[in-house]
Amino acid sequence: MEPDDAGEATLAEKVAFLSRPDSYPEGTRAVEARETRMSWVFLTNRFVYKLKKPVAERYLDFRSLALRRAFCEEEVRLNARLAPRIYLGTVALWRGRDGALRLGDGEAAAGDTVVDWLVLMRRLPAEQLLDAAIRRGTVQPDRIEAVADLLAAFYATVEPVSLGQAEYLGRFLQDQATNRELLCAPTFGLSRDEVEPVLAPVETVLRGEPELLLARLADRRIVEGHGDLRPEHVFLGEPVAVIDCLEFNRQLRLLDPFEELAFLGMECAAAGAAWIGPALIARCAARMGEAVPDQRLLAFYTAFRAALRARQAVAHLLDPKPREPAKWLPQARRYLAIGAAAAAAAISRRAPAGR
Repeated sequence: MEPDDAGEATLAEKVAFLSRPDSYPEGTRAVEARETRMSWVFLTNRFVYKLKKPVAERYLDFRSLALRRAFCEEEVRLNARLAPRIYLGTVALWRGRDGALRLGDGEAAAGDTVVDWLVLMRRLPAEQLLDAAIRRGTVQPDRIEAVADLLAAFYATVEPVSLGQAEYLGRFLQDQATNRELLCAPTFGLSRDEVEPVLAPVETVLRGEPELLLARLADRRIVEGHGDLRPEHVFLGEPVAVIDCLEFNRQLRLLDPFEELAFLGMECAAAGAAWIGPALIARCAARMGEAVPDQRLLAFYTAFRAALRARQAVAHLLDPKPREPAKWLPQARRYLAIGAAAAAAAISRRAPAGR
């Protein structure tokens, strides 16, 4: 792989260095390296180091060293809102004059060059993340209440965002068009009977009943939220926290809190804990002094997010060398089934006249 614009180290060289226990100034017995679509994550005994790949996609651009540094700093800043004790800052990766890589923020020697930046986090016990607790069947209602209280307090303190109607609807319309393009592509072999029960009701609301969404905008309920509220990002320990805020595109964080909550509920249902979503939504609404939104709006959010997650699953198969290729179509079908069920239960049922 060619060096990035820093001209000092390839991604492969950085990953090899960061995969060695002797690379870490605090000392560690072992390093667990995990690759995601956009990052490499390195888990030591006590900490987590996150290295952004020099990639560009539809919503992000990490290709330059300056951009990677800026987004590392943005990730730390944003996550201080819901995980203040977990995100510790950023760390430089240096190339010394002798050619060796070095991790840390000590004084630079003559000839040292920064070749990348990493986010530094405390390592959390994996068994206390919500996805792991769901798999074990050990989620306790009081921990979900604590998460709801954290989120409700957060949503109550962030300022409403001013958006025009076209701009607000534009995110949904753009994603809906991309969802249709990929999910209906013959390459993936998804049938019309699998895809249309999700896409068609979502489109019906967007094109024929946008006021269902715009009412929330008019009521100044749109905020800069987390952006990627999934079970693997929810820590159930003391104190509860929510990590891995979506840092690379502010537009994707501008949303109705109940869209995020419906998304988290949908992901919990996909993992086998359908009770969590309604419990979160009810408690958050109560804590924020709001009524639970119209069930058709929640169903729209669920179906829309399910289609989006199905599209993201099949998009992995477009990579030249997709990781775990057998995983993505079954995952897409699970999300489509959840979205179709939500749409059938509520989106297609307009309230009777006079109500």
